Amino acid sequence: MKTLLCAFFLLFASTVVSAADRPPNVVLMYADDLGYGDLGCYGSKTHRTPHIDSLAKDGIRFTDFYVAQAVCSASRTALLTGCYPNRVGILGALNHSANHGINDDETTIAEMLKQKGYATAIYGKWHLGHHPRFLPTRHGFDDYFGLPYSNDMWPQHPTAKFPDLPLIAGDKVIEKNPDQTKLTTWYTERAIKFIDANKDKSFFVYVPHSMPHVPLHVTEKFKGKSAGGLYGDVIEEIDWSMGEILATLKKHGLEENTLIIFTSDNGPWLPYGSHSGTSGPLREGKGTSFEGGVRVPFVAQWKGIIPAGSVCKQPAMTIDLLPTLAHLAGAALPKFTIDGKDISALLLNKPDAASPQAAYYFYWGKNLEAVRSGKWKLHFPHEYRIVTGKPPAEGKPGSGGTAKLEKSLFDLEADIGEKVNVIDKHPEVVEQLTKLADAMCDELGDGMKVGKGVRAAGKLDK
Repeated sequence: MKTLLCAFFLLFASTVVSAADRPPNVVLMYADDLGYGDLGCYGSKTHRTPHIDSLAKDGIRFTDFYVAQAVCSASRTALLTGCYPNRVGILGALNHSANHGINDDETTIAEMLKQKGYATAIYGKWHLGHHPRFLPTRHGFDDYFGLPYSNDMWPQHPTAKFPDLPLIAGDKVIEKNPDQTKLTTWYTERAIKFIDANKDKSFFVYVPHSMPHVPLHVTEKFKGKSAGGLYGDVIEEIDWSMGEILATLKKHGLEENTLIIFTSDNGPWLPYGSHSGTSGPLREGKGTSFEGGVRVPFVAQWKGIIPAGSVCKQPAMTIDLLPTLAHLAGAALPKFTIDGKDISALLLNKPDAASPQAAYYFYWGKNLEAVRSGKWKLHFPHEYRIVTGKPPAEGKPGSGGTAKLEKSLFDLEADIGEKVNVIDKHPEVVEQLTKLADAMCDELGDGMKVGKGVRAAGKLDK
């Protein structure tokens, strides 16, 4: 009996050590156009998001987390490559007519993690190029199911003409103009099956939901159930998606070896009125370099590793996730220059952890519009889009226009809404941030100026 007990405990101990030594699983859920004020843990009183909120309760919530640009393709490029999108040549929102995409030479999070034997998958919106050579299965993902670009790039678009919207599995179109009420469910079901199939090895599953980008669609089980109208229904279904994934991880005993992250690709698309989210206390929304466009929710859980109830008030950005995951997984960084820094000390809420970045830079297209360092954010003169009329309730875009911002300095600790320009009171801060911006313009360009550190996007062979 003693021999059997010893054998059992040795087996148990080896299993525990093996699980602990295995690089952590990573679940990354990326919403589309979800605003800073759309989650309960960020102050929403309208949307019920208990599962996403639980990540903050049992893990960490970042108050000052950013995307690199407040638009689809550019934002996703930064997330997956650890680079400002200007460095790798993908800007704006690629559509069916784009003949470029992610370059074969770039390293995605998926490719990096595959060095350590990870199984990798993406279920949702890609938006880094729709031709076969640019699709996820050519850039480190073992499996792909979803849309190659935004869900409004379809024949029913109210103000533009698009061909049929393709639903892709692997690198093949399996359906055109799919039933969008099923997208959130389909992505979730695929993610669950992937976790089930890879529970005994390290995995990375990326779930970039197509929602709540307009047009909004939701299943019957959530339709009309929230206090926030159709938009609220969509948010609550995304929360359901997170709940299903969390339940799957718990079922397989993977909670203590899985880093789970939820964030958004940019702020809300405000011109759609009641069909839009909210930036909460932040100024403006998607398509601008104001906080409402580029500051997004970010919550993460890794039970037993991230202290429950942690809050990080240091600035961080999606470009930092690739080097952070490389550190946590023990993987090598890409061979080319990246812009992100390892923020694992912030993520794990280490004592006295500080941001490793001197500053964060906010481009719109090729123009550098703002730079943040510490509590200060300096805007350079630029035009930005605004809503000039009240959008119709049915979710079609309202009338728009532009406004001009002069060079402005904001103290984000005292003025999160970027309302009070204090540029005349802090000339030394303006000088410091301007020097940082000038150095970045040398590296990545500004307007017609091409920076020395810019690399080309992938292009179709002629």
